[in-house]
Amino acid sequence: MRTVFWEDNKVKMIDQRILPGRFEIVEFDTVEGVARSIKEMYVRGAPAIGGTAGFGMALAAQLSPARDRDSLIADLTVAKQILDASRPTAVNLMWATARMLEFAQHSLLANVDDLRQSLLVEAQAIADEDVEINRRMGFHGAAVVPDGANLLHHCNTGTLATVDFGTALGVVYACQEQGKKIHVWVDETRPRLQGARQTAWELMRAEV
Repeated sequence: MRTVFWEDNKVKMIDQRILPGRFEIVEFDTVEGVARSIKEMYVRGAPAIGGTAGFGMALAAQLSPARDRDSLIADLTVAKQILDASRPTAVNLMWATARMLEFAQHSLLANVDDLRQSLLVEAQAIADEDVEINRRMGFHGAAVVPDGANLLHHCNTGTLATVDFGTALGVVYACQEQGKKIHVWVDETRPRLQGARQTAWELMRAEV
């Protein structure tokens, strides 16, 4: 499953603060709530934060009472400021909010409801692109990892750091899908989503 997603007109995500003790999906239905999810680290990892920000901007469009394009864009500008302030150093965050705002500004749609719907489609595209890019990166990396290799992994690069697949650990996942017998040393462990893939601690101890 994805770490962050849109459902029932809300931004939903795995609450990473309570892993691995408990697994819970939390939901946010205000821009301020989405900003809090970033600031208080419900969501962690640059790609996952970017996906969250995209959905936060789509939520702002859905909540806006604007009846014309200019008013909607003004509300989106305010939403971008709120979201950007939640983690001023997060590049993916500001990239995603800027992409969403620019999409609205450059859209040729005159009907404001059509624009709202298009913004939601664009936010979903940001999330889907993250999954696809990371899968491609993972399999490109796996192409140069021989069977029986020993790998050293560091930092937060697994499923929870992204919308789904992972970055550096995506290479490990790709190797696993290809049936390669590799061994991974993990010098920094982080909680991971149980079940879908092995935890970092399991990767440290076992061959995959």
